[in-house]
Amino acid sequence: MMAFQTLFKAARLPFLALTPVCLLLAYALASRQKTDVSLLDTGLVFIGALAAHLAVNLFNEYQDFRSGLDLITHRTPFSGGSGALPGDPQSAPLVLKASYVCLLLMCLVGGYFLFQAPLQVHTRLMLFIIGLTGLGVIVSYTRILNRFPWLCLIAPGLGFGLLMVPGAVLLLAGEITIQTLLLSLVPFFHINNLLLINQYPDIEADKSVGRNHFAIAYGITSSNRVFAIFMLLPFLLLGLFISAGLLPLLSTIALLPLLPGLVVAVKLARLRENIADSPQYLALNVAVTLATTLLLALSLLFA
Repeated sequence: MMAFQTLFKAARLPFLALTPVCLLLAYALASRQKTDVSLLDTGLVFIGALAAHLAVNLFNEYQDFRSGLDLITHRTPFSGGSGALPGDPQSAPLVLKASYVCLLLMCLVGGYFLFQAPLQVHTRLMLFIIGLTGLGVIVSYTRILNRFPWLCLIAPGLGFGLLMVPGAVLLLAGEITIQTLLLSLVPFFHINNLLLINQYPDIEADKSVGRNHFAIAYGITSSNRVFAIFMLLPFLLLGLFISAGLLPLLSTIALLPLLPGLVVAVKLARLRENIADSPQYLALNVAVTLATTLLLALSLLFA
C-alpha cells in the first residue's frame, strides 16, 4: 500500500492540470476548423497526452532521486520534487516501471492514429515528427536538456505548447493552421516561466549534480528579464489578434490574468532567489498560466 501511495505522490497529480487545459485549447481550435470533431478521438488524445505528462513527472522523480538531488533540494509546494522517493526509496523501481508504462501507453495511442486513423501521408509524417520530438523531450529533459540553458528554458513550453496543442489539433481537425501555431505560443511562454522560477530555490543544489539551466548559466537578473518578457508576450499576441479581428471579442477575457502576471514579475524582481519564501507568488504564477490558456479556450468555444 505504501508503494502505491509513493507512486501517486511521485506522479504529482496536482500539476496534471496543465494537460487538460492545453487540450481544451486544442479542442477549441480544432472545433473552429472542423464542426464534427470526434469525441472518441478526443478521448484517445487526452489519454495519450496525460500518459506523456505522467511519464515526464515519474521520470523526473526517479532520476532526481538517483542523482541525489532530492536529498539536498529546497522543497516547496511548487518546486524541489514531491519528496516521495526520499521517504520511500524502496519504491524507486516501481516509479521507473510506471514511467515506462506511461510511455508505452503514449506510444500505443500515437500508433493508433499513425496506422489506424484515416490520415493523409503528410499528416502521418507530421504526427510522427511531433510524437518523436515529444518522446525525446520526455526521456532527455532531466539528464540532458538541463545541461543546456536555452534548451532547458524552452523545453516545458515546447512539450505542452508547441507540440501538444498543434499535435492534438492535427489529430482532431486534420491540419495545423498558422493561427494554431501562433496561439500555441500562449501556453508556450507561460509554461516556460513555470519551470524557470521554480528553479530559483534550487540553484546551488542543481549545480552540485551537474545541471546548467538558464538561472545558473545567466544569473537571476537575466532570468527575471526573460520571465517578464515571457509573461508579457502572450498578452501582446492576444491583444494583436483581437484588435485585428482574428479572435472573437470574447477573447478579451483571456487578458484578465495580465495584472496578476505583472504582480508576479514585480515581486520576482524584488525577491529574486528568495521567491520560495513567498510561495503565494509561485501559486499566482501557476494561476496565471492556467487561467490565460483556459479563458482563451473557453472564449473560442463559446464565441
